[in-house]
Amino acid sequence: MDGNSRSVTSPQPGPHVRLGETVRRHMRSPWRRPVAAHTREAFAALDERLDRSRPLVLDTGCGTGASSRILSRRHPEARVIGIDKSADRLARGAAGEEASGEEAEGGEQAADGSGPWLVRADLQDFWRLALAADWRPAHHYLLYPNPWPKPSAFGRRWHGHPVLPVILALGGWIELRSNWELYVREFALALEIWGIASRIDVLESVPEEGALTPFERKYLASGQRCWRLQAEPDPAPDRERVLELAGPDPAM
Repeated sequence: MDGNSRSVTSPQPGPHVRLGETVRRHMRSPWRRPVAAHTREAFAALDERLDRSRPLVLDTGCGTGASSRILSRRHPEARVIGIDKSADRLARGAAGEEASGEEAEGGEQAADGSGPWLVRADLQDFWRLALAADWRPAHHYLLYPNPWPKPSAFGRRWHGHPVLPVILALGGWIELRSNWELYVREFALALEIWGIASRIDVLESVPEEGALTPFERKYLASGQRCWRLQAEPDPAPDRERVLELAGPDPAM
C-alpha cells in the first residue's frame, strides 16, 4: 500500500517550554468543566452492562473502530471499548462492516460475545466518569491522537491538558503512538514528573502482527517513522485526590 501522508511540522524545536509548569499546575488545580449530557447518558448505558469480572481495554479516539476490532482479537479475554467524539466516523466504520459482510457491532455485543463496544462520547468527560465509577482498565490505548503541533495549542495535547491526572489515575498499561516524535517525548517527560517510567521505541515498517490503525499503515507506507510509548502507572496517582481535582460534578 502506497502512502502520501505529510510528516508533522512544527516551529517548536524541542519540548514545550511550559511543559513542566503546566503538568505541575494540573497536579494541584481543580478542573470542574460540566460533563456533557450525551456523554453521561452513553457512559451510564455502558456502565450498566459492563461485566467487571472481565479485563477492560480502552481504545481512545478509535475513529471508525478499526483499531478496536483489532484490539478485540488481540485481547480476546477482555471487553474492548472504543471511544470517539465523532458520530460520523463511527457510522462510517459500521457502514464499512456491513458492506464487507462483517458484524456491525456499534455499541452492541456480537452474538458470540466477542467484538468491541463503540461509543460516541467526549473523551475527557468519559474518562472522568470512568474514574468516578471505579473502572480499572487493564490497557489504555491512545493511538495517533492529533498532536496539535503549534506551540500555542500545547494545552490541547493530552499531556498538556488538565485531564492528564485522570488518564493516569485510571491505571492500566498505557500505549500511545504518534508519527511525531516530539509529541511522544513530551508525553514521557510528563509521566516522569508524575514519577512514572516509560519506554519508547520506533516503528519503521508495519509490525509482523499488523498495523493497529489505518493511520499507522498510511504513515509507514509514506516512509515515515512512528513512535510507540508504553508505560504502566504503578503506583497510579491517588484516585480520590484526582477526583477532587477533576472528577465530574454530580450535580451537573
